[in-house]
Amino acid sequence: MAPPAKKFNNNKSDKAFKKPHNPSFKRNNDAVSKPAPLPLDDDVPDFPRGGGSSLTREERNGIREQVDAEFDSEVRDSKRRKNKVQSRSFGAEDDELGSLFGEGLTGKLPRFANKITLKNVSPGMKLWGVITEVNEKDIVIGLPGGLRGLVNSCEALDSFSDNKGRGEPERNILCSIYHTGQLVPCIVLKLDADKKDNGKQKLWLSLRLSLLYKNLTLDAIQDGMVLSAYVKSIEDHGYMLHFGLPSFTGFMSEEIQPGRRAIMHTGKLLQGVVKSVDRSRKVVYLCSDSDLMSKCLTRDIKGISIDHLVPGMMVNAHVKSTLENGILLSFLTYFSGTVDIFNLENPFCNSKWKEEYNQHKKVNARILFVDPSTRAVGLTLNPNLIHNKAPPALVNAGDIFDNSKVIRIDRGLGLLLEVPSLPVPTPAYVRVFDVSDKEIRQLEKSFKEGSHVRARVLGFRHLEGLATGVLKTSAFEGSVFTHSDVKPGMVVKGKVIVVDSFGAIVQLASGVKALCPLRHMSELDIAKPRKKFQVGAELIFRVLGCKSKRITVTHKKTLVKSKLEILCSYADATEGLITHGWITKIEKHGCFVRFYNGVQGFAPRSELGLDKGSEISSIYHVEEVVKCRVISSLPASRRINLSFIMSPSRISEDDVVKPGRLISGVVERVTPNSIIISSDVNGYMKGTLSTEHLADNQGLAAIMKLALKPGYQFDRLLVLDVESSSLILTAKHSLINSSDQLPLDVSQIRPHSVVHGYVCNIIETGCFVRFMGRLTGFAPKSKATDDWRVNLSTVFNIGQSVRSNILEINSETGRMTLSLKQLMCSSTDGSFIQEYFILEEKIAKLQSLNSNGSELKWVEEFSIGSLIEGEVQETKNIGAVIRFKNHDDVFGFITPYQLGGHSVEIGSIVKAVVLDISKMERLVDVSLKPDFVNRLKESTSSLKSQKKKRKREAHKDMELHQAVNAVVEIVKENYLVLSIPEYNFALGYASVKDYNTQLLPPKHFVPGQSLSATVVALPSQSTAGRLLLLLNSISEQKETSSSKRAKKKLSYDVGTLVQAEITEIKSLELRVKFGPSLHGRVHITEANDDTVEDPFSNFKVGQMLTTKIVSKPKKLESSKKLSNWELSIKPSLLAVDTGAQITAEEFSYVIGQSVAGFVYKVDTDWVWLSITRDVRARLYVLDSACEPHELQEFQKRFHVGQALNGYILSTDKEKKILRVVMQPLVVPEKENGDVSNPTSREISAHLCEGQAVGGRIFKILPGIGGLLVQIDPHLYGKVHYTELTDDWVPDPLSGYREGQFVTCKVLEISRSVTGTTHIELSLRSSSAGMESQKPAEMGQPISKRVEKLEDIRPNEAVQGYVKNVTPKGCFIMLSRKFDARIIISNLSDGFVENPERQFPTGMLVNGKVISVEPLSMRIEVTLRTSNTPKASNKGIADSSSLSVGDIISGYIRGVASFGLFISIDQTNCVGLCHLSQLPEENSKDIEAKYRVGERVSAKILKVDKDRDRISLGMKDSDLSDDAHIQTPLNQMSDDASEENLMVEDEQIMSNDASVKAVILSEAESRASVLSKVESRASVLPLEVALDDAENSLVSSNADGQSLENVDNNDTMEQRNKLAKKKAKKEREREISAAEERLIEEDVPRTPDEFEKLIRNSPNNSFLWIKYMEFMISLSDVEKARSIAERALRTINIREESEKLNIWVAFFNLENEYGNPPEDAVAKIFQRALQYCDPKKVHLALLGMYERTERPEQQKLADELIEKMVKKFKHSCKVWLRRIQILLKQKQDGVQPLVSRALMSLPRHKHIKFISQAAILEFKGGVPDRGRSMFEGMLREYPKRTDLWSIYLDQEIRLGDMDVIRSLFERAISLSLPPKKMKFLFKKYLEYEKSLGHEERIEYVKRKAMEYVDSTSA
Repeated sequence: MAPPAKKFNNNKSDKAFKKPHNPSFKRNNDAVSKPAPLPLDDDVPDFPRGGGSSLTREERNGIREQVDAEFDSEVRDSKRRKNKVQSRSFGAEDDELGSLFGEGLTGKLPRFANKITLKNVSPGMKLWGVITEVNEKDIVIGLPGGLRGLVNSCEALDSFSDNKGRGEPERNILCSIYHTGQLVPCIVLKLDADKKDNGKQKLWLSLRLSLLYKNLTLDAIQDGMVLSAYVKSIEDHGYMLHFGLPSFTGFMSEEIQPGRRAIMHTGKLLQGVVKSVDRSRKVVYLCSDSDLMSKCLTRDIKGISIDHLVPGMMVNAHVKSTLENGILLSFLTYFSGTVDIFNLENPFCNSKWKEEYNQHKKVNARILFVDPSTRAVGLTLNPNLIHNKAPPALVNAGDIFDNSKVIRIDRGLGLLLEVPSLPVPTPAYVRVFDVSDKEIRQLEKSFKEGSHVRARVLGFRHLEGLATGVLKTSAFEGSVFTHSDVKPGMVVKGKVIVVDSFGAIVQLASGVKALCPLRHMSELDIAKPRKKFQVGAELIFRVLGCKSKRITVTHKKTLVKSKLEILCSYADATEGLITHGWITKIEKHGCFVRFYNGVQGFAPRSELGLDKGSEISSIYHVEEVVKCRVISSLPASRRINLSFIMSPSRISEDDVVKPGRLISGVVERVTPNSIIISSDVNGYMKGTLSTEHLADNQGLAAIMKLALKPGYQFDRLLVLDVESSSLILTAKHSLINSSDQLPLDVSQIRPHSVVHGYVCNIIETGCFVRFMGRLTGFAPKSKATDDWRVNLSTVFNIGQSVRSNILEINSETGRMTLSLKQLMCSSTDGSFIQEYFILEEKIAKLQSLNSNGSELKWVEEFSIGSLIEGEVQETKNIGAVIRFKNHDDVFGFITPYQLGGHSVEIGSIVKAVVLDISKMERLVDVSLKPDFVNRLKESTSSLKSQKKKRKREAHKDMELHQAVNAVVEIVKENYLVLSIPEYNFALGYASVKDYNTQLLPPKHFVPGQSLSATVVALPSQSTAGRLLLLLNSISEQKETSSSKRAKKKLSYDVGTLVQAEITEIKSLELRVKFGPSLHGRVHITEANDDTVEDPFSNFKVGQMLTTKIVSKPKKLESSKKLSNWELSIKPSLLAVDTGAQITAEEFSYVIGQSVAGFVYKVDTDWVWLSITRDVRARLYVLDSACEPHELQEFQKRFHVGQALNGYILSTDKEKKILRVVMQPLVVPEKENGDVSNPTSREISAHLCEGQAVGGRIFKILPGIGGLLVQIDPHLYGKVHYTELTDDWVPDPLSGYREGQFVTCKVLEISRSVTGTTHIELSLRSSSAGMESQKPAEMGQPISKRVEKLEDIRPNEAVQGYVKNVTPKGCFIMLSRKFDARIIISNLSDGFVENPERQFPTGMLVNGKVISVEPLSMRIEVTLRTSNTPKASNKGIADSSSLSVGDIISGYIRGVASFGLFISIDQTNCVGLCHLSQLPEENSKDIEAKYRVGERVSAKILKVDKDRDRISLGMKDSDLSDDAHIQTPLNQMSDDASEENLMVEDEQIMSNDASVKAVILSEAESRASVLSKVESRASVLPLEVALDDAENSLVSSNADGQSLENVDNNDTMEQRNKLAKKKAKKEREREISAAEERLIEEDVPRTPDEFEKLIRNSPNNSFLWIKYMEFMISLSDVEKARSIAERALRTINIREESEKLNIWVAFFNLENEYGNPPEDAVAKIFQRALQYCDPKKVHLALLGMYERTERPEQQKLADELIEKMVKKFKHSCKVWLRRIQILLKQKQDGVQPLVSRALMSLPRHKHIKFISQAAILEFKGGVPDRGRSMFEGMLREYPKRTDLWSIYLDQEIRLGDMDVIRSLFERAISLSLPPKKMKFLFKKYLEYEKSLGHEERIEYVKRKAMEYVDSTSA
């Protein structure tokens, strides 16, 4: 190591190295004398420090000599310059070290390795770095030498989109592209000073590849190079890459990195090794294999320049020489670079490290930096970086290690330590001035290599993996060393280094900086902070908070010296805790207090210890330190309630006042916003009564406050809430009177109840209403007022009394939703107006007392209803003013309406009746109307007694809640004065406002107007002697306009005749104008009394009409606008003088009633009619006609305005809509108030049997299902297959299509017990089929349809369609009611080998009736043309007519390996001729000697009559005994058992394994087989194909081989397999036979029959699905759904397969009839997943989608299979289904799918999956891909003969002989066990035999013999 260099410029050195971490210390000598601040992380000054110098080599050599000469003198003077030496940073050495060497191999070699420092970094320099931090707007990168660089977000990546320029990336995109610890190459952009950190320099970098690869060309790229690139796009097989250059692009295959697609996205930065370069297409192919990248070397390329070198490249280099602090390497022939001592191979190299690097030693190195300007290159040998990985960071700043080992001592520089971190040690370097607090001249004397020291970590250099440490004793003593040591509430000592307007920057003893905000520099506000804080002053602070690396402290004396407990988390806030905090905000209702670490609490006003009426701001101020007590806390909600009262007053439980209590109180003082009440309650001396709570009427509340004076006594006050020792009171009568009903808790509230409350807050979206205590509800804006556009602050005031309707209560959150709409919250009593009069009297008394006047004695002389005398003082247009003789300050007033027609003059004396008294205004309203005056003048003897008598008479018969008719006498601002004529003109008073409408403009009233009202209070003292009424319209009061136009509108009422002018003529209405610019309309239904065509034809625009108003404008619900005035010109209405008696017409229509209207709209399926102004009707398209051509032109036949008559089918009273038809109904008319959901009987009321109706084909049912025809919007009829055409034609469905209009004839209407209607239709145009005809002659078929069994007679020729076919025969349809049976012997004159092929379903056949059984409704038909038809039952003998020894004749029914089954002629018996009873010459190979259908003769050897078993013999000896053949003579009865025939078929079809089963009794056989039939039962329309769905995959078993190893010699295993296979076939045959038996048996034809079967077998899914099919055949889809639901509930939970069958049937049902099918199936599917195996359910649904060949279903299938491969990724079957679908759709992507599957499937399933996928490729895909799969497996498992066998089978199927033979040759050349080789040779030989090539056969045999000889030798 080189000796320490000395400073050649002291001034420069001092300047450069004094406190490099904080340049502000340069101006303070005292600061320099203190220990240097301890820097952190990458801010730590690097060793050695750099200095940018541009001196020449000669100048540098001179400087070195000068430094060496000065070294001794500096050591001698070190004591005098102790402080300077301690802060020295080796500037001269830095000049040497900082001079980058890059002058090639010529000239003098350097002494030191190149080092990167802030002084020699220049723009354009390329650096390798590691990302240490990724932020939203920038990236922090750790660089060589411990430097840190910043990358702005716009420099983080290139923009490679065609339509976007480079700019700011999207938010948080940096985190998705880069990650911490990622190694990246970067380029220097600039180096500038950080203004925020006192000139500290910032290094700005760029990661854009366009700058890094600026000079890179395609020719310079070679295989093996490591390049970085962005992901430009994600393709199917890989990723398109972008290198930042437009000249070439890149591609990375996904196969190289399987599974990476999930984390890959556009813009991702990745590295890769160049695999190949396509120079013609300019594409570079990369591989991202990390192992390959760590090993790839950059090769020597001709023409490579320094511009092509990129940091991170690995090169092969050799040692050129060793330097003082590193080594010099030569690489790539032309280049040389240096490796500093911290980047050597061994991070813990000792002082003898140079011995490890001999000259010409070869090493692998990576480029660390490249400086193009000086051609300097830095390299690294760090093992982690060589492997392309960032060194691990195992230590943190501040960690202390007691046992650190000294590895190397660098004289004058520092120590290299081995820090015992885990799991591996970490190198650490301690600089010389961090070794000790005292000066150490020679480190080697104080420390020895191998010794152990105590060290503390200062920081970490991420790229080199090197920690920086300190050994100073002072570094271990302080409580704060790093930011992590700082805790909230800690008291620290710090030095002020910066003072500014925002506060002061404080540096703690360890160098950690903190901020002291301006408001925390002192207890009081500081105007000039620099006078308070001086730079360099050391002060005591307390830490407020520490967030990230930002520390905040306070210098407030109270906080710093506080001895109370520190509150720094919400969890620490325990009840009763007393601590210090500071006020951050003062509100009207309390103070917010802040504590340490951001914790905040709230102190309500009641807990501040304030006097009543005093303001908070007058006692407390923001930032004041206060002592507070925690009352309560909710840590989860981050809430703390505080109190400034340290010792709360104690109140006994008896004296505790709770909300809802009524108290009395005296006014103590009146403040601007409230009244302070002195209460008489113990412990609660004060109460607060706000202005709003003085009265319900807000106008009177303000007046009341002005009149209040201290000392006024409130008798009744309600306690709303209690805050500390203060009461919140109210004087509102509505709350006081309902105090026992006011809720205090949510549990006390019932929904939909109306509760009194008051508005406590108004926001933009609604109102908050408070009740008792803090119980509050919220009324959204839409629920608070009728007009959502209005501003709520104009409708409600805070504190206003309201009535609220409780709409909803959330018990979990305790939130209430209210409604304040007047319609729902209107008053039901007179409390509102009653309080008005009571409070008016109180205010009047207060005013009289305040004015020192007399009390209200004058009122006694002006009682309501009394007759008084006065002098007219003044007359005006608004009325006359009267003056009274004894009361100069009281005035009377007479309105014009109350003059009663009299004219008064000034000075005249009048006698008038008192109507109303305003005590506050001292005003009396009087009347001169004779109705009032004359009654009082009748008696003059005792006026006073007469007034009382009249008052009693007026009210003696009036009762509470009585409805009365009143007349408006006087309209006041807040109420009306009314008279009741029917009660002797008694006076009443009614409010025009309500609680919720106080701010809304009241409804307009005029004197003389008649109103209806309800008596709510009789005159009493509590009502101020008044009769109180409630207007019936108060609950309907809404916002109305008070303009003049609105007043004019009031003069037009319903029934008024007006003259109107026509302004516009439309199809359906006349637009008219009348009155003062009012507009209305005459609807077309109001034009005439009768419905006539074009009623507006005789009118013209401008014509004047006499009209009558029939309706006023109403607010429309849809648009919130007003409708038009409705007028009428009907002659009948104009002739009647109805006045105002016209009311809205009632909706009184009955079904069947004839109505007429006008067409106003025609859409696709409906004609809409206007019956009246408000009633509409609609006519369905199919009800408009029955002819197809008329239905097709439906929209052309009707036009707007057309008159139309119809008959009501159904009504909807709520919507006022009628459903009409064109024909009269067949049911009698009946009353029907509302038939909005008509039953099926009502819907079909217009239909009758034999009627012709219009229809539309809804669905063509599959097979012979017929048609489903729509005849109503919700009604469908079924057309039987035989009712499609008049004649018997081969394909009756050929002329029909879905959506086609047809004319139908109703054949039958039936209704089930559940109300479902079933309609049978016919499309036959003639009615001949409905009439009885004479039987046709023999052999002459007829075209009639049989409706009655009596119409069918034996020997009658018939025609029909084949319904179903079984091996026993078939059934044909003669008509919709009758089917006929044809046994197999009557199907044809010849032998029928395959009935299903010769008689397909739907085939038209001609036959002849053999027999008719009326009781069983069975019809037997034959298709034979011979004269001796074989009836099924008649003329047939049974086994009882046969005897042993008889010779019989018959035909062979079946050939088995054990014998022949022979059907005996003229009987229903089948006999068995065993193999032993056959002729010897024919017994060896009976399958070749006999065939089915062959006629034979045999002898009866044995007859078992009990079991109907017959043994036969066919030996020559048996037949020679008796030459003649006997036939049984006795015949069987007509009711011969059909089941016997079934059993015979089972015998014929069975093999050896089924012989024993044939011997079983018929009942046992049926029982054993039925259980298997039920489990796999399926119904054609529902297509329950679960087995197909599960087993549709191609398995290797389908090709005749299993995936087990083949062992031909293992005979036992082979026999077991054969036995199992035979048993399986036997079971299948038994199940098939049982199914045939079920089909041939009587199929249930009614729901009752199905119900009977289901009761016997409730777990049988076959029966349930048959039941569903039956209901679908009746077009009752809803009933089918209910049956499916019932089946799912009934079937036992253990019968999972049975339930699954029902679910699959449900799928098919909803897929066919759901609305929409996709949603309906999805709902059923989600339900099925809860009960059945999810994989089976998914496979079943997938199978259904695949069977449905609709495009949308195929799309759903694709989506489903994609979900399945994710959900069931371990299922081989699911992946194979995905491959199968891809191949079926002819799509690519099989290979990626196989790769995905192999990553997901368990390893033991790989062979099975690959083999079956390969088979699928062979059969439906690309055979070459299948070959590749097999070849890959055989390479790994060459000795598996099962794989060879499957492979060979697939190739044999393709038929390429050359390929097949070459494959066989490969197989037989293997070295396998003899058993396996025998199998391969045998397979080879069978293949050649199948081709018939003798030479090849001999060749294979010869090969086999050669193998045998070789093995035997």
